[in-house]
Amino acid sequence: MVNYIIRRLLLMPVLLFGVTVLIFGMLSFLEPTERLALYMRDFPKNPEAIPALIRKYDLDKPIYVQYWNWLVGKVDKATGERTGGIIFGDLGYSRSQSQPVIELIKRRFPNTVDLTIWAVAPIVFVGIWLGVQAAVHHNQLFDQVARVFSIVGTSFPTFVFGLLVLMIFYAQLHWLPPGRLSDEFMRVVESDAFRHYTSLLTFDALLNGRFDIFLDALRHMILPILTLSYINWATFLRLTRSSMLETLRMEYVTTARAKGLPEHDVIHKHAKPNAMLPVVTLAGFSVVGLLAGVVITETVFNYPGIGSAAARAATNLDVVAMLGFALFDGFILLVAVLVIDIMYAFIDPRVRLT
Repeated sequence: MVNYIIRRLLLMPVLLFGVTVLIFGMLSFLEPTERLALYMRDFPKNPEAIPALIRKYDLDKPIYVQYWNWLVGKVDKATGERTGGIIFGDLGYSRSQSQPVIELIKRRFPNTVDLTIWAVAPIVFVGIWLGVQAAVHHNQLFDQVARVFSIVGTSFPTFVFGLLVLMIFYAQLHWLPPGRLSDEFMRVVESDAFRHYTSLLTFDALLNGRFDIFLDALRHMILPILTLSYINWATFLRLTRSSMLETLRMEYVTTARAKGLPEHDVIHKHAKPNAMLPVVTLAGFSVVGLLAGVVITETVFNYPGIGSAAARAATNLDVVAMLGFALFDGFILLVAVLVIDIMYAFIDPRVRLT
């Protein structure tokens, strides 16, 4: 088990190197004047100063020199000041949102994490429950309804479902508003009286003893969670159902039933654990998708997460910011794959031998 984890950890730097090469390869297609945003906040107003800045930051040098400067930054020999350097957290400057990309991620990512934490449980557990029940009641009424639900869910565009629930619950019923927080509570959160312990709004509200802010924050997240859950339930249902049906046909399940074990034990103690391996993969990548920023959902509901920030950068052709988000998302994906591999080893001991 330890050797398995060490092998996966040793593979991480290689994968990270591959991700950085891929992202920098995309950056290399930009003109040197556009790549100045990797090192500078303000674009020079005097066009005559641009060639000197290109030479200063080695943007006219060979590609490997530019790649190294992008990784570790460029140190000014006169002042010793370092500019750039992704390993130091400098992902460039977002001109569309007038701040460094890393600061934008620090400000927006906690909102996405907050949404992910509250969305994961209904997505994963309800989706798995629906799939298990559909498999257990194979070809019965529940299974037929679940299959129709799955087909509709997988074919329903996210933005259409999001706009539909927004029209019903906000425009018509005035129950569930979009955004992150009501204006009166936002003023409290932005004041000095509200302490930010975790940068996660719902948890900070509880730690500050402000249950009204906590409930208001949850109220604003219900529609995004409902939209994400509905779309993901269809996928979890189909995968869990097919995996459970295959497992229920195994000989050891037939033997367990022949021994007279209760059907509940056969399903939940014997069949279900062995059917969860592909579902764990789906769950892991679903969490990654949420953490990377659900662009459409956050945009539809005006939720200030990392996904809506990436959408705004794309709309304004802010390529440096977009690739900074891509690099950040790639890092999250690699960490998630490592965690999923380790979970595999705990769920299925045979994986440890590979």
